[in-house]
Amino acid sequence: MARKDGTIPSPTMARIAERAGTSVPTVSKVLNGGTDVSEATRARVMGAAHELGYKRKPRAGAVTDGRRTPHVVDVIVKHLEGSWINRVLEGIERESAAAGVDLVLAVAHPDDAWIGRILRRPTLGAIVVLVDASAGQLNMLTTGAIPVVVVDPIIRPPADVASVGVTNWDGGRIAAEHLLELGHSRIGVIGGSRSQLSTSARVDGITTALREAGIDVPPSWLAYADWDRDRARLAAKHMLTGATRPTAIFAGSDVMALGVYDAASELGLSIPEDLSVVGFDDVDEAAWAAPPMTTIQQPIFDMGAAAFRMLHQLDRGARPASTVPVPTRIELETRLIRRSSTASPATL
Repeated sequence: MARKDGTIPSPTMARIAERAGTSVPTVSKVLNGGTDVSEATRARVMGAAHELGYKRKPRAGAVTDGRRTPHVVDVIVKHLEGSWINRVLEGIERESAAAGVDLVLAVAHPDDAWIGRILRRPTLGAIVVLVDASAGQLNMLTTGAIPVVVVDPIIRPPADVASVGVTNWDGGRIAAEHLLELGHSRIGVIGGSRSQLSTSARVDGITTALREAGIDVPPSWLAYADWDRDRARLAAKHMLTGATRPTAIFAGSDVMALGVYDAASELGLSIPEDLSVVGFDDVDEAAWAAPPMTTIQQPIFDMGAAAFRMLHQLDRGARPASTVPVPTRIELETRLIRRSSTASPATL
């Protein structure tokens, strides 16, 4: 609320406590990652702090060059399975080692405990990878003066949260153009999770390109498998056992494309003679597949490296006043990696 003279008072813990309906000591506990606070109270306090524009003073770390700065970056991941996440971590680690910064790796469980741990210790910031973090959770970190960079965001991050991704829509379009060039007109599509940004962009990219070529994807040839190999196998098997089957299938990840391989094997179909398959990611498993998989490559290692560089720039102590503002969104280019899983369709 504005004062009588029209000015707006600066946000304080007292104002946060008043808005959140709690006490100043409770606000202090929440802002500093205290554990003896209910999740409902934590969310209410952080929401009030964000609405008021409050920013906690950064925590101090080790003394270097006459000033006290932390030398740790928190990396929060959804899981540690698969080569995709390992490539991202390799990119982050290379840049952090060059900068003399240590990494603290944590898995984000469904509760908000990982947020509290970050708020309680000195850190340069947090890199969040494949975590289904809500806008409210990310705002908790920025309100706590923790710079954040999200790698491959699942939802659109808040305006004050930086992110690194790839040109997912273009990747879908490139896959369509490749299959059209080979002569395919009956193309199935398997997406990841319906609610995720990357899924909608990849699916829209390929279906838009196909529509522009006069080809519609029938509803029975469009499925979502939640990035799961076995679900993709079942979806592909359903497409391939209909009265008319696709001659090619695009899967929104290499892991799901391997599920398409599984379905083709079960049905006695040969790749690429009977069915062409295009994946997305270019993880190691794509090159190891039999036959080696044609895929849309996203520069996974470079995404991790870019995320660390972005976060390091966001650290106010690491950039001079004249530095150009750090971009809030970087998209790296996708490209086609052509291998042996695609060919012109056989006459059926």
